[in-house]
Amino acid sequence: MRAIQIVEPKKLREISIDRPGAPGPGQALVRTHRMGVCGTDISCYLGKFPFFAFPRIPGHELGVEVLEVGSDVQNVRPGDACSVEPYMHCSTCYACRKGASNCCANLKVIGVMTDGGLCESFLIRADKLHVSKKLTMDQLALVETLAIGCHASQRSSSTAQDQVLIIGAGPIGIATLEFVRLTGAEITVMDMNPARLDFVKRTYGIDRLIEVTPSNSGLDAAKALTDSDLYSVVIDATGNRFSMSGAFQFVAPTGRLVYVGITQDEIVFKHPSLHRPEVTLLASRNALPSDFPYIIGLIEAGTIKTDPWITHRTDLDHVLDDFESFTRPESGVLKAIIDVA
Repeated sequence: MRAIQIVEPKKLREISIDRPGAPGPGQALVRTHRMGVCGTDISCYLGKFPFFAFPRIPGHELGVEVLEVGSDVQNVRPGDACSVEPYMHCSTCYACRKGASNCCANLKVIGVMTDGGLCESFLIRADKLHVSKKLTMDQLALVETLAIGCHASQRSSSTAQDQVLIIGAGPIGIATLEFVRLTGAEITVMDMNPARLDFVKRTYGIDRLIEVTPSNSGLDAAKALTDSDLYSVVIDATGNRFSMSGAFQFVAPTGRLVYVGITQDEIVFKHPSLHRPEVTLLASRNALPSDFPYIIGLIEAGTIKTDPWITHRTDLDHVLDDFESFTRPESGVLKAIIDVA
């Protein structure tokens, strides 16, 4: 059957792989209908993601259909449309025992550490499938991206009393925005791309926007928007070491800085920028199993509207030609979807 593989940095190829066998106990055989392309996929393609090894079939933002289930599987049945929770945790390590399966010591993320869903069908643990009777395959493929933002918002502990700065208006920043706005916090969004800031204003009605340029860090604008108090919560979703190193300047005394973007590079800052304002520095990794049904419920209820998200589409016949364009901000891509079946 057909699959797409990242062979080496900036090189994709179509390959033929064996069809999976029948599902074993606790497994399901699924058909991939949609794959969302996210920042992780782009970083893997560019050779910049720290947990990725070549060659690899990508695909962890997925909308799938259950074809067959193995013994003892009760949460899904053939014909179910599902979102995939791509984090294969062990359940036995310290992190898993603490309920932090997103930080599992033996974690295998499909499409990153093991082959993923950019193929016609594959086997997966059935407990990693989350059913919806209402959502489209496009919507199901967006749940994982939203889960990253959901977890980042939870890590930030934002409330209606907070002024929150989200740095980076790409897919992860927008996903984080979706959930921070539900807390009632006052939100500012910062980015270098004016088109992305315009998207935030048009889609979410947010007018507290800061455009960063090579000669303007945005600090003066941040002070003006906060009466020089700065932000009690800063969430950096850029994955850019310069942005992440400079994010401390926007944090108010006793504030919280959350890194949700990831980089292989060193993040460098002078200790007083952390110590003097007594900043709490947090990381946000992946998401938790409970986030998936929660997000599905929010989309089903119309609390989160996914229509504006998808800006680009391709399919298996054209992905080799189209994928490179998804890496370029000037293409205007927010979320690209690959139609697999």
